[in-house]
Amino acid sequence: MPASETLSAWNPARYARRRANLEVRQRVIRALRGYFDGEGFAEVDTPILQASPGNEVHLQAFRTELRDPHGGPSRTLYLHTSPEFAMKKLLVAGEPKIFQLAHTFRNAERSSRHHPEFTMLEWYRTDKSPKEKERIGDVKKDCIDLVRAATKAAQRKFFEANGMTCDPFQDWEELSVPEAFRRHANIDLLATTPDPRKPDAALLRKAMEPLGLRTAEDDSWEALFFRVMMEKIEPFLGKDRPTFLCDYPVSMAALARPKANDPRLAERFELYIAGYEIANAFYELNGAEEQLRRFEADMDMKETLYGERYPVDMDFIAALRFGMPDAAGVALGVDRLVMLCAGTENIEDVLWLPVTGN
Repeated sequence: MPASETLSAWNPARYARRRANLEVRQRVIRALRGYFDGEGFAEVDTPILQASPGNEVHLQAFRTELRDPHGGPSRTLYLHTSPEFAMKKLLVAGEPKIFQLAHTFRNAERSSRHHPEFTMLEWYRTDKSPKEKERIGDVKKDCIDLVRAATKAAQRKFFEANGMTCDPFQDWEELSVPEAFRRHANIDLLATTPDPRKPDAALLRKAMEPLGLRTAEDDSWEALFFRVMMEKIEPFLGKDRPTFLCDYPVSMAALARPKANDPRLAERFELYIAGYEIANAFYELNGAEEQLRRFEADMDMKETLYGERYPVDMDFIAALRFGMPDAAGVALGVDRLVMLCAGTENIEDVLWLPVTGN
């Protein structure tokens, strides 16, 4: 380890190495805010402390206790893994277009691309395009315009990472998940999901045999899906130009609506740039009972895999029952976008101060 890496992150000798990246960070964030101001969005600021941190199967949350100053019982609360539930409550309240730059928390995550506390840009649109295809297209356009604005603010013409060069000013690629599996792994993914709610792990395991990837009899379909994605597909996404990876199997999109013309698939896309996953988007599910069913099913799986489950935010379910308007939403990793704009491949290079263990 270089001697400078043993210094605290605030030490001037080490801090000076990050300072140029932090200048890029400031320019990128100003560009993001400027875009939303120009589009007439309201910038919101929702609580980090939540009754539920989110109900994703594989995310680990931080928990804390809220003490009653009047001697009543304490309540367990969580640091949110996304501001999604709170922001959707504001859609129910009547806000048509909102965005937030939120500090977000995920436990047991630390690598060159992950940090336990990071910045997420999340936004929602409810005011355009009654057709779902067009509304999801609205937030795709947002992604294109935002990334190009950030690139210009950083005074770059293209991105270089993971051995790729990616030009965001070219026409962007749109690729469905089933087509990506056919192209890069020679797998008919939908043939492994005869029941969209219960994909068949045995069928996917058999389809993976020619790939030479490790599998086990007790691997879930989801675990196998991610193994193929990570090993055979993601390394090729966002090469030359950014890629919208669209139309995920409905079992992989707990907060998204099924496609009207193919209920096996969901109105979801992820954005990849030079091998980095940058953003995740849904045409939002707003049926309360279906959402509750999905949350409970996911928490059952979480309990099976990890021995714990998180509560469902029943106030969020109540908001859906009251009536959430049709909307599309996107969560974008600001730190990863800044990494690309600054030309670095370590997330701590673009943080003002990283989380420390002491």
